[in-house]
Amino acid sequence: MDNEFRAQQKKSYNVMRVAYDVTMGILLLGMAAMMVFAEKLGLEQFTAADNTFFRYFFGGLCLLYGGFRLYRAFKQLAR
Repeated sequence: MDNEFRAQQKKSYNVMRVAYDVTMGILLLGMAAMMVFAEKLGLEQFTAADNTFFRYFFGGLCLLYGGFRLYRAFKQLAR
């Protein structure tokens, strides 16, 4: 009985972790898109306040980390 509880607890933790990874990945990829395409989207908050290099650098970091979070979530689902 205790093993069944532990297995259910581990399964629910894995589902929560996958949902968290997917959500964070989507948010980070959205932030990357906003940073990189701020001029085309007409977002004055990003284009006026930040230096172009730092905006693209931060957008690239968000893109890489968001992609990693999605990769980790889908890899966990494949198990």
